[in-house]
Amino acid sequence: MTRSRSPVRLVAFAGAVALACTVPAMPAQAAPTADTPVGTVTLKSAREADPTYRWAGASGFQYTAWGADPVWVDYKGVVPPAHAGPDDLPSGTDVVSTVTGSTVTQKHRSTGVTATVTLPAGQTYKAASGWSVLTEDAAGTPHVLRATADGTTDLTVKGLPAGARPVKYVNGGSVRRIGLVYLLDGKRSVGLVDLADGAFRTYVSGTDEFAAVTFNDRWLVADWKSVRVDAPPGTEPTALPVTAFPWEHFAVVGDQLLIGYPVNYGVTGPALTARSLVTGATSTVLAQSYMSFAPTADGGALATAGPSGLDWHVYRITPTAAGTTAAEEVTQLPTNVSYVPALALAGGELFLYGDSPNASVFSSFALDATGRPVGPQTLRSPEIYAYDCIAGDVTCPQIQALGDGRTTTNWSVWPDMDNAGPQNVRVTGLDTKTQVNAATGSRLGRITSGSGRYVLYNGGTTNVQKVIDFPNGATAGTVVLTRTRTPASVWGQVLWSTGGTKGSVVGLNLKTKKTVATIATGAPCKPTDVQAVNTWLYWSCGAAGPAGVYDRAARRSIPVPSGAAPARLADGYLVREDRATHELRLTDFHTGRATTRTVAVLPEQDVTRGGSNGRWAVDRFGGHIAYQKESRGEVAIVRSGVPASSLAQTEAQTAPRAGGPTAAKPWVPVWQLNKPAAWTLTLTDAAGTRVRALTGDTLGAAVRASWDGLRSDGQRIKGTYTWRLSATPRDHQGPTLTLTGTTVVN
Repeated sequence: MTRSRSPVRLVAFAGAVALACTVPAMPAQAAPTADTPVGTVTLKSAREADPTYRWAGASGFQYTAWGADPVWVDYKGVVPPAHAGPDDLPSGTDVVSTVTGSTVTQKHRSTGVTATVTLPAGQTYKAASGWSVLTEDAAGTPHVLRATADGTTDLTVKGLPAGARPVKYVNGGSVRRIGLVYLLDGKRSVGLVDLADGAFRTYVSGTDEFAAVTFNDRWLVADWKSVRVDAPPGTEPTALPVTAFPWEHFAVVGDQLLIGYPVNYGVTGPALTARSLVTGATSTVLAQSYMSFAPTADGGALATAGPSGLDWHVYRITPTAAGTTAAEEVTQLPTNVSYVPALALAGGELFLYGDSPNASVFSSFALDATGRPVGPQTLRSPEIYAYDCIAGDVTCPQIQALGDGRTTTNWSVWPDMDNAGPQNVRVTGLDTKTQVNAATGSRLGRITSGSGRYVLYNGGTTNVQKVIDFPNGATAGTVVLTRTRTPASVWGQVLWSTGGTKGSVVGLNLKTKKTVATIATGAPCKPTDVQAVNTWLYWSCGAAGPAGVYDRAARRSIPVPSGAAPARLADGYLVREDRATHELRLTDFHTGRATTRTVAVLPEQDVTRGGSNGRWAVDRFGGHIAYQKESRGEVAIVRSGVPASSLAQTEAQTAPRAGGPTAAKPWVPVWQLNKPAAWTLTLTDAAGTRVRALTGDTLGAAVRASWDGLRSDGQRIKGTYTWRLSATPRDHQGPTLTLTGTTVVN
């Protein structure tokens, strides 16, 4: 391999960085000897915001989320009721009531008109709906109060059965009525109070203690029983199909009953449905919507929905002239900063592990060739429900970025998630749904290395070492090598480990199972740690012994600093954390001579258990260094200042597709490179005519192409085709890489 020695060329920062990313204009607040970060990112929680709706009316609503101050949101293009006054009940859809002692202050939001209701002596405030205030006197009798020019009117509610005790007042999609639940002879019943004259009527009897009650001026639904508000007295409610908990009805909009999911158990939509109370027909209103719902005083409803917690919105649901419902997005909900238990860096992608609704999830930030963040936070895995933390381990959870857009971690099989159960190795990252696993047969183990398709696992309760092959995103991992545990590292398709003699390191091809090299590193010991990146081999003789890097390209040994804290090898440099001074020190050895500098000073108090991939990480695939700052969720990126090696292939999967390729089953070759690149894949037929060209950028440092077997003109002609891959390094360090081979169209 040839290696470029030219200085790193700065790449222009293209486009605006998302709100989650910042590029500082001033030096970072760190020790004077530390390098200045080229950018920072803040991890936002993937947990969906669960707002509390404090008020919802005709002109807008007020909510709180994440414990922050209340936020007002106005509907755009909505004309609220023009008239304002307690004598006009419909105009109360825009009234906000504030209770202070025995005084209720009412304000019409759109006109600013105010009114004051004073509670009579002996009455207790219970609820407010529009211009009406509900109270109870000492005997438990409900009253309806409203402001007048002369003071306050007091209507005693009539129609409650003798001996009935009100237990709950319920607001719905109306300011002319309010729901009332009462208890009589041990049985609960539900009715409505007509706020114009104080008349009460029972509609549904024998309801459950926790039954939902929803209504508008057309329908009342209680405990999955519906009845028209204007139905003759004594009309039997209609039983509705009961949806199993935790689904519940929460609003009636026009003739549609809205049914939502108030608790997030990791389900996916459709989660908000509408059921016609006239025909029984159902329809989807919003997919992936759950947790927060509320009726609005004007007969509509509010619901939360979105593709993820990073893009979560409030929608206003209103009736349509056709008798259905319409959903309009009215605001985007804020996200919350997430704690970062672990981080990883590979191929210009920063992976952060953090909150999601029920567990944790990997998110990523794209970095340019200089390490600057150039895109928003992107979800990169499904929820990961368990991981293992070994007692005293400084890195928890254990994660490795594989350099091909994927990450790996280890976890215990349910129900033994207390580190007592057998472990699986899990790989995710190509999308937000797929995760593939492989059983290890061991407990309390560690993932010590990973590169592309291969993951190295050391058993904890068994003295076993396994290499697991994850060839693609959809296939479970397969153990391709099992042996006694020894210091080792995987790079590309080669496993490098200590040999049988002092200072030797042996390379084993994981595909052929044949030794490809035996290297005399010059180490005066049998190394206790071996790491491999490109042509670099790092070895260590332990905390008290020496350490070095062997350059296979130049065939020379380079002494590097050693110590008790673990070191991480990257392309041309080594990073080690001084746990006493909290300095993160980078040793640059790419010229053959080691020089060390402090690139960061970490927080004195660990924001995680510390260590590589807990507090900091290096990009082995031609990139830089990331570390956690003191602020919650904030991660900084600092340049290595070391030129990366020339572009090279480390592993490839290019076998023709059996029975294909087709649109349904395309040829999907993968070329694992050592750093990011832009690529062009050209296909030519037997006559040498170019028939198709595909282009793209690597995911991490991996080329992932897909060909359906069709030529550019749409024809499918059987035969053998020659492919030619041209890859241009993103950092412009070194020449273009060209690879060739053949594939078949059957």
